[in-house]
Amino acid sequence: MMHRERLTPKEAQVATQVWEGLTNREIGRLLGTTEQVIKNHLRSTFDKLGVWSRLELAMYVACHGGKNWLGEAEHPEFVQTHQAAS
Repeated sequence: MMHRERLTPKEAQVATQVWEGLTNREIGRLLGTTEQVIKNHLRSTFDKLGVWSRLELAMYVACHGGKNWLGEAEHPEFVQTHQAAS
């Protein structure tokens, strides 16, 4: 199993939004949650992917396909949620 496949749909969504350049506050507003919850998702995502910063996370997402880095077939619920938020 690849590291990115260990992410929850919410972690994958947050990671993609970081790649898109959104702040934790902006992501929290989009997802209807607090900035602290977003920080918790990021901390877990960093551990699962082996990255240390938002920049490394954004680079990871970019190197693995950008907006489509998880692929619709792997996580259709993520794609639907992300498209609805756009």
